[in-house]
Amino acid sequence: MKTTALIMAGGRGERFWPRSRKNMPKQFLSLTDDSRTMIQLTVDRILPLVDIKDIYIATNGAYKELVKEQLPGIPDENILCEPVGRNTAPCIGLAAMHILKKDEDALMMVLPSDSLIKDGDRYRELISGGFEIASGHDSLVTMGIRPNYPETGYGYIKYTKDRVLSGYRVERFVEKPSLERAKEYLEAGDYLWNAGMFIWKASVIRKQFENFLPDMIKGLEAIGDAIGTKDEERVLNEIFPTLESVSIDYGIMEKADNIYTIPGDFGWDDVGSWTAVARIRDMDKDGNVIDGNVIAAGVNDCIIQAQDKLVAAVGLKGIVVVDTPDAMLICDKSATADIKKVIELLKSDGREEYL
Repeated sequence: MKTTALIMAGGRGERFWPRSRKNMPKQFLSLTDDSRTMIQLTVDRILPLVDIKDIYIATNGAYKELVKEQLPGIPDENILCEPVGRNTAPCIGLAAMHILKKDEDALMMVLPSDSLIKDGDRYRELISGGFEIASGHDSLVTMGIRPNYPETGYGYIKYTKDRVLSGYRVERFVEKPSLERAKEYLEAGDYLWNAGMFIWKASVIRKQFENFLPDMIKGLEAIGDAIGTKDEERVLNEIFPTLESVSIDYGIMEKADNIYTIPGDFGWDDVGSWTAVARIRDMDKDGNVIDGNVIAAGVNDCIIQAQDKLVAAVGLKGIVVVDTPDAMLICDKSATADIKKVIELLKSDGREEYL
């Protein structure tokens, strides 16, 4: 049974502004201590399980050349350029049509392009367990992450004691909770963070689209019929923008049964904002992560990234400073989730050159 992978790489990574821009979003940046970008690391860690020719990248058409540059082994026809963003369900459905066109029995894993996995061996071991469940039981499998603190920014998966191989039957998916509720989930011990990583047969997920998103599957199958023909691009551009914008979680996972989750303990981080840099990079003796042309005196618990000109920091604590040729971010670490407000202000002021 052929194993395939879809890597979703169409996001803008706005909370990593000013380094993440429209023409160079987060997934194409190197944020770790090596020189590999986030999407390159994502591909690197699954290559022992999937042939490079069976990896699909879903992205914005504006990023096709970036994908080709950073992932030269990906076949051109496997770079799936969405005409518009339509959330994860249409994205996954489109990839399933391409995979089914080549192999009706293929397994399909779905991964975000910008997560960090510290223990690659353990990750691949659990992914292989997911393949075994999905291939033998026609199930939908999701990789959950064992929470180690009461996070309010993630959805949760509640699972039962009903076990198949390495997976547990999912009872329900839970939206992002309040802090009090997140503490309850942590204490209960039977909730996992929803990391947006899935495994299933392409034919099985198509059936779920038929069950729960019947209008969408009609459009997707029309696109699928055109794949490989001279009309492929025209049909994609005509139909894809008409599809409902809905997440795979809301559209299918919250409604389907026969879903299993595998608790993950492989050092996952969603690298969602600048504060993640302190978790994934080496810190100095004062708890700082400093890159570039920086002089620091009396600086503690800061993230400072400079380029050519000198950035001198004195007496700072808990601050993020990111300098680029045309913009500089200065932000309290506790407020990094609000960087999107800067993006909104730039848009409303018509200052598109900084986006």
